[in-house]
Amino acid sequence: MQAGAVALVLVLCVVGWPARAQVSAYGDKQMGEAAGDKLPPVLSKVTIVQKLNTKLPLETEFRDETGKAVHLGDYFGKRPVILALVYYNCPMLCSEELNGLVGALEMVKFRPGKDYDIVVISIDPTETYDLAAKKKAYYVKRYGHPETAAGWHFLTGQEPAIQALASATGFGYTRVPGPDGRLNQFAHASAIQLITPDGRIAQYYLGVEYSPKDLMLGLVEASQHKIGSPVDNILTYCYHYDPMLNRHSLVIARVVQLACLLTVFCLGLYLLVAFRREAKQKRRSPAPNWKNVIG
Repeated sequence: MQAGAVALVLVLCVVGWPARAQVSAYGDKQMGEAAGDKLPPVLSKVTIVQKLNTKLPLETEFRDETGKAVHLGDYFGKRPVILALVYYNCPMLCSEELNGLVGALEMVKFRPGKDYDIVVISIDPTETYDLAAKKKAYYVKRYGHPETAAGWHFLTGQEPAIQALASATGFGYTRVPGPDGRLNQFAHASAIQLITPDGRIAQYYLGVEYSPKDLMLGLVEASQHKIGSPVDNILTYCYHYDPMLNRHSLVIARVVQLACLLTVFCLGLYLLVAFRREAKQKRRSPAPNWKNVIG
């Protein structure tokens, strides 16, 4: 009976998986309509347009994590670059994106500062270099190789420079209200780009999980100034607050799917153990003596 009850819970979990989570992980309009749900209008501005072979605006000025004025071109010329547009106060998706990047790079034999550079740039012009410094320290420590710190660059900048870079990379985003009603959060999609040493976009990786094998191959090709092919435009969005409902209504990140998959896996594993236990108990139980029962 116990195993049967768990089986019922498992079925309900799978059948009741919300359609919104499917739309969340895959920002495809047709998929959303097929699931009986639609993306909020604000996300129509949030896109990733893959502009392969586009030259980045290397003359744009930013500030590094020490507060020093730098140009984007300062990080090019020798090695390929992994570029990520995020904002440091993002409460959800940006951390998942950077965590996914670090997790993949841990399994790549190349090292930042030697074989490639990592450039992370905030899309929020109000964020300061001291916040960028804290983020850099956190992710260098998480990566586990402090000697590579010179290959990690966390930048902040003003609106014109941010807009110029976002336009060149096809990174669409928009401000949205936070819980306090102020426009201090951003709706955006999750993506990183591989850039050639001369500043041209070589490849896009969408989402918050990245294949170490693909990253390593992409770095090799980008170092050789090779331009990759467009990837399937399956987007992961970040959109956190709906002031009309006064609650966090739409958090679009694969972590939700992963949590559901983990729950289903655990329940399935429990079911398997429970069924095996019941089968063993039945085998160990002595067969009834029908002669004594009849006599």
